Amino acid sequence: MASPIKSLDPKRFLPMLGDRQARFNAAPEKLPAGSDRARVLAKALHPKRQYLKITAVTERSSDCRSYTLEPDPDRGTSALAYFSAGKYVSVFETVGGMPVNRAYSISSAPAASLAGKYELTVRRVDDGLMSRHIFDTWEVGRRVEVSAPAGTFEYQPLRDAPFVVGLAGGSGITPFLSMANAIADGDEDFTLCLLYGSRDKENILFKDELDALAARTDKIRVVHVLSDEPAETLPAGMRKGFLTAELIKEFAPQDAPYSVFVCGSQQMYRFVDPEIEKLGLPKKYVRHELFGEFHDPKSLYDYPKDVPETVKITVTVMDVTKTVEGKSTDSVMQILEKNGIGVPARCRSGECGFCHSRLLSGKVYVPAHLEYRRLADEQFGCIHPCCSFPLTDLEINVPPVK
Repeated sequence: MASPIKSLDPKRFLPMLGDRQARFNAAPEKLPAGSDRARVLAKALHPKRQYLKITAVTERSSDCRSYTLEPDPDRGTSALAYFSAGKYVSVFETVGGMPVNRAYSISSAPAASLAGKYELTVRRVDDGLMSRHIFDTWEVGRRVEVSAPAGTFEYQPLRDAPFVVGLAGGSGITPFLSMANAIADGDEDFTLCLLYGSRDKENILFKDELDALAARTDKIRVVHVLSDEPAETLPAGMRKGFLTAELIKEFAPQDAPYSVFVCGSQQMYRFVDPEIEKLGLPKKYVRHELFGEFHDPKSLYDYPKDVPETVKITVTVMDVTKTVEGKSTDSVMQILEKNGIGVPARCRSGECGFCHSRLLSGKVYVPAHLEYRRLADEQFGCIHPCCSFPLTDLEINVPPVK
């Protein structure tokens, strides 16, 4: 007997969405007299869009810049949404005529948002669609659109230990910089020992800012770990090598629980995760920031053999159906975007579920570390295109970009 869920045609429900939106638009924005202000607060903290403008650009290195963003009242944003340290925002741009978005951690202090400032730090990637676009087009005065702050890479007293060992690599320092600012400002209450891995002393981002924060409070300690710096030029107090289990043990408390927070590149995660496993920590004490897009499924041990090099994807968005072709080593989302088909997304790492789509036929591979689907999603054939890699030709339904 066919599943009643699988027999439903999503297009039958599309007219209902238009009617629902029309009723929302017709409703008054003013709260009824005597009601609480929950809706006002929710709208301030979780706006659908924040319309901002760039007020400063800071060169951090030859391939890394920080952008200061402030509200753009002329377009309807008069105040920034507050956030807890470790959150990210999704940046919305149009690149080559196609809507694209990427998630970037907020590197500034939460308190700065109350003064009307976010800072996003972007590292240019040679084959990165959005980072290249940002480096080429973002300048003082440019108007940009971002989402409300989102993500789960934040300190939670009920879940996390009072002592946190932070493992950062390269531009993965950005959420930790926000956390350190929050600790120094008194907005967060935990001890942070930050082990920050860089190639050499010339590639350390935010060194002066981190030193200043560590000088403000004994709850912050920063240890720089340099992989490529020659021993004879290694500055005093810095370490040569990598972020190993032994190094974590050296700086973690010996007789009290501690959490490990990790943020860096995919290559760093591949090295660090086996090291963390050696520590034997309870699962709740190990926290990862989102990977961003995953690009190399063949590097994983359980990736199937004999997968064709190219596949075809027949995709339906609303009432438009197209068939496109792409490399099987690209995610479903990457294939669609390279063919000019936008896909709704935020984290691009499988966690947020924004790209939730229906797989009608075919098979996909989902890396275990990016498998955030609910059991019901797997049972009824739903996938996250951002972290699903085609093993065969596919037929899918994808929601429209809004």
